[in-house]
Amino acid sequence: MGTKIGKIATVLVLVLFSLFSFSGQSDAASSTYITKGNTSSKVVALTFDDGSDGTNINKILSILSTHNVKATFFLTGSGAEDHPQDIKNIAAKGHQLGNHSYSHPDFRTLTAAQMKSQLDRTETIIKNLTGKTTKPIFRAPFGSVNADVLSGVGAAGYGYTIQWNIDTIDWRGYSATTITNKVVNNIVPGSIVLMHTGAGAPGTPIALPNIITQLKAKGYSFVTVSQLLNLPSSGSTTYTVKAGDTLYGIAQRFNTTVAKIAAANNITNVNYLRIGQVLIIPGTSTAPTPPPATSTTYTVKAGDTLYAIAQRFNTTVAKIAAANNITNVNLLRIGQVLIIPGTSTAPPPATTIKYTVKAGDTLYAIALRYNTTVAKIAAANNITNVNFLRIGQVLIIPQ
Repeated sequence: MGTKIGKIATVLVLVLFSLFSFSGQSDAASSTYITKGNTSSKVVALTFDDGSDGTNINKILSILSTHNVKATFFLTGSGAEDHPQDIKNIAAKGHQLGNHSYSHPDFRTLTAAQMKSQLDRTETIIKNLTGKTTKPIFRAPFGSVNADVLSGVGAAGYGYTIQWNIDTIDWRGYSATTITNKVVNNIVPGSIVLMHTGAGAPGTPIALPNIITQLKAKGYSFVTVSQLLNLPSSGSTTYTVKAGDTLYGIAQRFNTTVAKIAAANNITNVNYLRIGQVLIIPGTSTAPTPPPATSTTYTVKAGDTLYAIAQRFNTTVAKIAAANNITNVNLLRIGQVLIIPGTSTAPPPATTIKYTVKAGDTLYAIALRYNTTVAKIAAANNITNVNFLRIGQVLIIPQ
């Protein structure tokens, strides 16, 4: 009798262990599906997929360097084996690397183990070539994604599956004018633009200078995918240049050197910075000194003046100028984010954050993303079954 009870207990333990193990893996496995950045700021991420040939890589790198733009390259393992020096050049220029599989198969046809094999093989090749990881971003070959793909990719260590909201379809051999118009005419804040590096897209390196110039004229800055999504980066952070900034002042603020910042951003003239330029700050183990706890921030809108903003927040023009290194108090840029120091009066309440559910999302992952809890999101949306979400469902994210 005792032996029989012992066997039953062992079976129950094994069943419970399996259930809890599966539940934990399921929550952790889902990769977040991203088509654009969730921002109202005029920033854009240029992305390039590299397949079996890297014909235009060095042309693209030269153009990006000339215009001081950082981009994101999604790399295949087979391509890296075909043109390893080009991949080293991408990394050496400070661009972000992402995983685009080894042999470019449709991931919807693969098992989770096969997905992991594709991703791990590419990661090993890229890491051996550049010393850099492709994690945590993945782009699916052909853009083919479903819930199983998001689960398998997430389990392999890639928390973000990066799609796009502007597809140049440059691989069809479109002209530079067509490619430029596809980007410039469809740009919105937070856009992710898809282009390619191969010989099948000869119009891309011709179009790229015009794309960059025209977007800058519209007030756009260029960021990597991680910068766009505010993902952590190994040993570095980013900083957006404000009026009055100098490289020396920024270096002091982040406890680094002018030379290191210049090298990380391919800056040849250390006396020239552009307002709105996004800098990579290398090797920052210490975050900049935060503003006082009583400070807040304000985004400049059309018609704003420093005097009116100071009155609104019960402070002075001089204090705002000092907190933001502003030398010309008559010059403000729409979209510029100001630190408002020592504000005793609270700013207008923040608008409610909303999130649209995508394939593979879980309440747990969404709660983590917005630094809240499953219970709070469930309460705010009258959700009774926290394991059930509908793709396209709009959630209120409580603050």
